[in-house]
Amino acid sequence: MVLDHYVPNGYIPNRYTTSGTMPDQLSAREFHGMRIAAMQKLVKRGVVWMVPSEGGQRSPYQVSPDSDEPHCTCPDHETNGVKCKHIFAVEYAMRREAQGATALPAMSVEPPAKKTYPQNWRAYNAAQTHEKQIFQQLLHDLCRSIKKPIGTRHEGRPRLPLEDAIFCACFKVYSTVSGRRFMTDLREAHKKGFISKTPHFNTIFNYLEDPKLTPILREMITISSLPLKDIETDFAVDSSGFSTSRFVRWFDQKYGAVSQERDWVKVHLMCGVQTNVVTAVEIKGRHAADTRALPYLVDMTADNFVVREVAADKAYGSAYNFEVIDRHGATPFIPFKSNATGYGSKLWEKMYHHFQLKRDDFLAHYHKRSNVESTFSMIKAKFRDHVRSKAPVAMVNEVLCKIICHNICVVSQEAHELGISTSFKSR
Repeated sequence: MVLDHYVPNGYIPNRYTTSGTMPDQLSAREFHGMRIAAMQKLVKRGVVWMVPSEGGQRSPYQVSPDSDEPHCTCPDHETNGVKCKHIFAVEYAMRREAQGATALPAMSVEPPAKKTYPQNWRAYNAAQTHEKQIFQQLLHDLCRSIKKPIGTRHEGRPRLPLEDAIFCACFKVYSTVSGRRFMTDLREAHKKGFISKTPHFNTIFNYLEDPKLTPILREMITISSLPLKDIETDFAVDSSGFSTSRFVRWFDQKYGAVSQERDWVKVHLMCGVQTNVVTAVEIKGRHAADTRALPYLVDMTADNFVVREVAADKAYGSAYNFEVIDRHGATPFIPFKSNATGYGSKLWEKMYHHFQLKRDDFLAHYHKRSNVESTFSMIKAKFRDHVRSKAPVAMVNEVLCKIICHNICVVSQEAHELGISTSFKSR
């Protein structure tokens, strides 16, 4: 059967409680469900309803309106496990069918107010218009906190001081230009006293290829996050890739041809959800499992921050990861896979029942995980989503430099907005 639920004059049927009274304000999914029920045609096939997408570009979704466990084939329901707009649409359609097309009065429904986040434009403008100058000052202070020597005794021409080499490498990544075009900025930095001398551009590349530089850059990421240790208590974890100029090739036995894809550097990081500052980084193979990176990220962050919540997606869900987070006095907000059960440790059972029985409250905490997506977006938009280096070690070090630049920019922004101290002190 085909039901036409169009209501003239742009009106949408009102929803009622069992007592017939007006309920509270509609949620976004309920509003869109009402609009689908009013403006689209829903087809009933046995116990299944075919509900078209709101935009009309996709094939209809299949909705089973079970009173206890309704199900929909849309990504919103299957991925997040929430009651989607298509299920709401079927409920409104069934109610209209049971009570008659004119049984429910019509009323105009305004869309729910979109949540907005205010911006301190005075502080933002001040931070952006002076960022390059402040960045060099903060990077210079950060490099002076380096205490670890690199390399062994060197004979011949004196080597570039380590703090100068790291300043040049990070400043070069910040500029997003080639090493040769970057030399003008480097000469100006030398005139301002940020480096002791102007090196050749090849010297910067040679330092980036040194594996001994990697742990120092990791330490600098941690130090650059410390000015925000009194602000951040909730954290999020995720991974993303930075593409390279190299390609991985293999012979595809199935099709009898050589296939290839671009190589990338896979980065696992933990960030604060208030300021998007990165507190810990782990870089492994491009096919490394996400779940194995979480313990290191949590332990490194907990060494300097008070951790209360950790949000991550299903890829990080394991009993061991739950225990690692709980060991630091934090609560893991990691959704469970569809085949997960409530049998396990006390913490596993507690969070499983929280996820199943208090889904709205759980998702309110889990939604903070979107900030780690914003963090990757900030880094890639500002410092590019690829690396210029060719050597594997240099690729890793270049990505670490991107994250250092991101942290310095975050500290600069928060210094204008919150008035925090920008002093970098080694741990």
